[in-house]
Amino acid sequence: MNGAARTFGAITITNALPTGIGCAAGVDLPVEARVVLATDGSKGPPTVEIPSGCRTPLVEEALRVGLSQYFPDRGAVARLTLRSEVPVARGLKSSSAVSTAVLLAVARAAGRNPSPLEIGRHSADVARRVGVSATGALDDALAGLEPGFVVTDNVRGEVLRRTDIDPGWGVALYVPPQPHPPSPNFASAFFAARASGEVAARAAMDGDWTKAMRLNTELVERTMGYAYREIRDHLEEHGAIVSGVSGLGPTLATIAPTARLPDLIRELPSDSAQKLIVAFTRGSSANGGRS
Repeated sequence: MNGAARTFGAITITNALPTGIGCAAGVDLPVEARVVLATDGSKGPPTVEIPSGCRTPLVEEALRVGLSQYFPDRGAVARLTLRSEVPVARGLKSSSAVSTAVLLAVARAAGRNPSPLEIGRHSADVARRVGVSATGALDDALAGLEPGFVVTDNVRGEVLRRTDIDPGWGVALYVPPQPHPPSPNFASAFFAARASGEVAARAAMDGDWTKAMRLNTELVERTMGYAYREIRDHLEEHGAIVSGVSGLGPTLATIAPTARLPDLIRELPSDSAQKLIVAFTRGSSANGGRS
């Protein structure tokens, strides 16, 4: 039994660490997972085969949870292959994209068709268990599964709002080489800024994405020590709708009309950071199936 899934990375509109309410939007940085399921006739625990290049605690836990939920047969054997284009630990939701792809591929191999919210909740559990996210990042997981701006209550595991994105918009990414530390390391610092986070979260729930992203970025820059204000102002002077830190950074994401993105890329600092133009995800993004 074979199952495949294709999910995506995402950018942050509001970080969930201060309030538990997060907002994100998927971008065209794909993760592809394929799982082959079988049974060996034994009554033992599952056997998993994961290539060494992608074996991490997150991948192992996502595969384990997927098997327990969708293929709990004794003697189960699971073979996983995985490919990701999401830069790791740069604020582009690589962990959520990987775990949702693995979970969905297992479900499809087992002949199941779980909803995006079900997969997102399992992904959030995985992220908390392995310590890569303090909130579980349900908003990031769902943004990588379905298109649009998605606002979630990560404490209650609920979707608060989903809104389509203007089809004429895209994203310019400025991705410095240094990774960010795990979000649990900063949970207390962000919680101390709860009042500011609540204003940003309210703007997201009201659908004011520009205000939400700007307020969130000011909070993240203060907490993490980034100095992007001058770059952000410069980009907006040259046609950006809004720029902001994605996740815990160090990525700076700039939303703009698609036609403006090549010019904005040229306005970014000339340094070692990677510069990318990516589309927002459109239509059904959790592609794949069973064979």
